[in-house]
Amino acid sequence: MALDPETQFTWYGHSCFEVRSPGGKTILIDPWFSNPRSPRGPEEVDRCDLLLVTHGHFDHMGDAPAIASRTSPTWPCIHEMDLWLSHTGKAGEGTKVIGFNQGGTVEVDGIRVSMVPAVHSAGDWTGAPAETVLYLGEPAGFVVELENGFRFYHAGDTIPFGDMRLIAEFHRPELVFLPIGGHYTMGPEQAALAVELLGAPDVVPMHYGTFPILAGTPAQLREAIARRGLSGVTVHEVEPGGRLG
Repeated sequence: MALDPETQFTWYGHSCFEVRSPGGKTILIDPWFSNPRSPRGPEEVDRCDLLLVTHGHFDHMGDAPAIASRTSPTWPCIHEMDLWLSHTGKAGEGTKVIGFNQGGTVEVDGIRVSMVPAVHSAGDWTGAPAETVLYLGEPAGFVVELENGFRFYHAGDTIPFGDMRLIAEFHRPELVFLPIGGHYTMGPEQAALAVELLGAPDVVPMHYGTFPILAGTPAQLREAIARRGLSGVTVHEVEPGGRLG
């Protein structure tokens, strides 16, 4: 299947995406709008119907609580993140937080969200006054099936892992968002293996270029895909603030 003409995907740098669904819903994923490459500040975000955060690191959780408090979305998340949000009230009174876990699927207004594994870590420093590491559950990825049946996969922070074949078998994502920066996640060479495991025809690289240490590039990903002999794969290089679809 070609890219979905009824859906708009906008990348705001790092792993932050805004998705406008065929049914008119606004989905935000890993909304760290404060990242150095984002052309849009978090205070400019005035709508979110569905909020997804892959794990608790600051560069993914980012501005999520503040945006949720202002926009009152539905926020499906891993169990431990649900516990923290529910007990602290960080998501705001109007936000509907739904705890679930890897292997589970939640349906929100005709959009199906399935949580899948990621291989990474998830704790972050709280700062004063607690001065401790806050654990918000295992890292995860999400496969989202939109109202018209189009499916995309946001891998979060991860390395390639064999069960990506199971993600392909069970969920059949048509578009995949993969980290390529290296150091904290897979780089381009490993991401090319992930492309092979997932079998998706369209790839959007993410989690690169935010800081010098995230040195992988879309050009390197294309080269690595070519070395694997994979045909029919399009790497969509989107500038921060640019749209796909």
